[in-house]
Amino acid sequence: MTPSATSEPSETNQGLSAAAGEVIDLQNAVIRFAGNSQDGIQTIGGFLARLAGRSAREVMTYMTIPSTISGGPSIFQVHLGSGEVLSAGDESDFLFAFYQHSYDSHIGSLKSGGICIYDSDQVEQLRTDSDFLHIGIPITSTTVEAIGGSARDRGKNLFVLGLVTQLFKLQKEKIVSLVERQFGRKSEDILRNAMLAFDAGFAYPIGDLTGLEFTLREGLSTGADKVTTDGNTALTMGLLAGGVRYGAAYPITPWSTIMEQLRVELPKYGGIFVQAEDELAAVSMALGFAYSGHMAVTGSSGPGLSLKMEALSYATMAELPLVVVNVQRGGPSTGLPTSVEQSDLMQAIYGSHGDCPRIVLAPQNVGDCFYIAVEACEIARRYSCPVLILTDQALATRIEAFAQPDLAAFVHEPVLDQETRGEDFLPYPLNGPTRHAPPGTVMGGGKYPVVTGLEHDEWGHPSGSPEMHSRMTARRREKIKEFGRTLPLPEVYGDAEGEVLLVGWGSSRGPIREAVMRMREQGKKAAAIHLRHLSPMPGALDTLFENYEDVVVVEMNDEGLYGYGQLATLLRARYCDPKIRSVCKTDGLNFKIREILERVESLIHPA
Repeated sequence: MTPSATSEPSETNQGLSAAAGEVIDLQNAVIRFAGNSQDGIQTIGGFLARLAGRSAREVMTYMTIPSTISGGPSIFQVHLGSGEVLSAGDESDFLFAFYQHSYDSHIGSLKSGGICIYDSDQVEQLRTDSDFLHIGIPITSTTVEAIGGSARDRGKNLFVLGLVTQLFKLQKEKIVSLVERQFGRKSEDILRNAMLAFDAGFAYPIGDLTGLEFTLREGLSTGADKVTTDGNTALTMGLLAGGVRYGAAYPITPWSTIMEQLRVELPKYGGIFVQAEDELAAVSMALGFAYSGHMAVTGSSGPGLSLKMEALSYATMAELPLVVVNVQRGGPSTGLPTSVEQSDLMQAIYGSHGDCPRIVLAPQNVGDCFYIAVEACEIARRYSCPVLILTDQALATRIEAFAQPDLAAFVHEPVLDQETRGEDFLPYPLNGPTRHAPPGTVMGGGKYPVVTGLEHDEWGHPSGSPEMHSRMTARRREKIKEFGRTLPLPEVYGDAEGEVLLVGWGSSRGPIREAVMRMREQGKKAAAIHLRHLSPMPGALDTLFENYEDVVVVEMNDEGLYGYGQLATLLRARYCDPKIRSVCKTDGLNFKIREILERVESLIHPA
């Protein structure tokens, strides 16, 4: 992100200082808002992200929110760019600090030469030894004056939104339409106060204070309509497009917004979503929907998935199609409810008792949350088995812009198949695909199947035969392996051979790719692959590993007892290759690009 017109989107600003009156043309800008969760700073960032979606800009956001009901310190960071945006940014170009604690905690995130705009009513102590440009604005008192004393300081976020709109010369009309759409649903008074605060910020004479002007360039339009949303919403839309019409769950952060959206949307399609009394009841209800011949979903976060595991074993034994969403967060136990982690991989693959093979997928960005949900529905139908989606808190709350999906190519209209089954019908044939018959289906041969958690024969009738158990265990395993044989090798991003290959999964894709870009700019031969299919994995990954001196798996979980993260452990077990090593972290935060670069360098070139 440099002011020059020729800079690449991956670069970072070297400072925003300029001569007074100069117009600085920004290709990218990373803006961090730091305050308390009660200040509505997420609302500011959401408006800016959605504005990008209505223009030719790219966008990616990052937020932290407190896990306590009483609230507390919170940030929202938005990266707006005219080229491809892969991460929310390691450092910010602009910091808006609402309080002294906001300033103290986040001034270190501002890059050299960056601009800090702070609330002079709240922030008194500044770092005078820095080369940051400090601009004090009485945000609290000016907002109160604009709205009136009865509103106190509620509306500071809209005042700051007006400041940002003025500072970057954003499209005021589009911002106003977004504000009107959100607050107009509430009441006339609320909308009036919101616009008073916004207009006060937009009219505030900030230009006279800085002597600088900024423009944030739009990118070249691709001609494609874009969707701007968060990962949980994209995943919800994917489930609907994939044919899910029924589901059940219990609320838990950060899964709950998917549940709330499904509760509202499914009745529009003739379906229903049930909030159950607990996690085990929820997955059992979802299995009831699946038994009835419908594509169903349940979901939770790590603690809730633990409680669902007994019934998920039943889903494997009964071979029922079910989509299970796990929006991962920091653990164990209640852990870090509003922070990111990738520590549920082993739970997803091996969490149940007995030999319980199942399919596990992981989206790589917000747009992929839509596509992977559609894919999960297709797989569950085709192979008649539970499919787990491992998303995470970062994807759940992150806002990105992506091309509008071609819905005609992805929408599946579910049809309940109750046509009469012929005399040759077997639900669990030893040498064929699983074929369920919903309750009420007529059996031409007069013999009716059973769906049970007990080991069973080809009709589903319970069987204690040692031979039958061995053969049924094999058929449940082999159909998962059959799916694995359909998977292509992942795309190699970077050099086809060289010094280091980075391997990632989930929300770390962007920072990993930026790390590879910077390695290559430094003259190193580096590349990355990102796995969407975690169980089973694509075959012949070792043919890719052979092309690099080091293979480093970058993931947000602990290195464990033996020094390797969860995906790295699986890869080392599969390929017995000692050059597969780990870069792990468990601080509840996304990977920074410099973090990856430093950790990889110290791993492959130890001091």
